[in-house]
Amino acid sequence: MTAIGSTEGAPDRELVINRNFDAPREVVFSAWTRAEHLGRWFGPKDFTLPSCEIDFREGGSYRFCMRSPEGEDHWVWGEYREIVEPERIVFTWNREATDGKIWSTTVVTLSFIERHGITEFTLSQSLFETTAYRDEHGYGWGQALDRLGEFVESI
Repeated sequence: MTAIGSTEGAPDRELVINRNFDAPREVVFSAWTRAEHLGRWFGPKDFTLPSCEIDFREGGSYRFCMRSPEGEDHWVWGEYREIVEPERIVFTWNREATDGKIWSTTVVTLSFIERHGITEFTLSQSLFETTAYRDEHGYGWGQALDRLGEFVESI
């Protein structure tokens, strides 16, 4: 089940998505940490990830190009601020326009809790410049997390 929107008491420019994955949390966590895994699921439905650079360590960086089915490139990059394996990942998220300018900067927090072989996953992202940006990201993350679920449940 997916919940998208604000948490109680949180600003309306924060995104929170909860998912349960039928896979151990080490598997779900690992899917976020290696380029060969990210390339199989990251991005909205029917998007590809033709470029995926990742230095998965605190202070390390990442840079991804998500390509739409129409061939439009969407660049995102940031820095890993906190990594607690296999419980938590915190990173900055910078969306880049085609002219190279940053049009959205947020912080993403991923939490992984295992209960009886099921991973309870939460993605929190804030603080968006507008609620429209929050909603756009919620739509994209929802599709990406659908793909993540298919990936982790197949391995």
